[in-house]
Amino acid sequence: MSDPDLTRTPTLTGELVELVPAGSEHVERLHALMGDLEVARLTGSIHDDSEAGRMTLGVPELQRVYARWATDDDRLVWAIVDRTTGRTVGESLLTDHDPGNRSCGFRIWIGEARDGGLGTEATRLSVGHAFGELGLHRVELEVYAFNPRARRVYEKVGFVLEGTRREALRYADGWVDCHLMSMLASEWSPQG
Repeated sequence: MSDPDLTRTPTLTGELVELVPAGSEHVERLHALMGDLEVARLTGSIHDDSEAGRMTLGVPELQRVYARWATDDDRLVWAIVDRTTGRTVGESLLTDHDPGNRSCGFRIWIGEARDGGLGTEATRLSVGHAFGELGLHRVELEVYAFNPRARRVYEKVGFVLEGTRREALRYADGWVDCHLMSMLASEWSPQG
């Protein structure tokens, strides 16, 4: 099997969302969404609620990050667009591509447009692309224990719990476990 091409990010369209290559036109909106307390906390980007809204990267730095990611050959980065409103609501990534093992990581976050099925569909589109178009064998992810909503989405799509990194994230005055989940190509079903 030939190596998949991760140098061109395709547009993926579902009923609820469209995944478009993340570019400079999305950065200001994504930057604003990253400042949301729930996004920052659930992605492990902060270690206390008081840090919410304090972005370590400004828009110019984030522009450079997205420009670099657009040319990387180990990831695909999408902006998630709500098809009803046309607004960018988050980000989805296939990342850390390991060609020898035909595997990659998956990461997603959505701000302000939660609980409407957008995350589930964006996850299905991303994972479906990994298995169907890229021919990968395995996709893996991490989810913090204080994010049961995301874990339910991942299980609904077909991810399986593999293990737990105990007390992997310091948050406020405590520690949070990180669950490791994966899906194999043989387990993938577009219906989840």
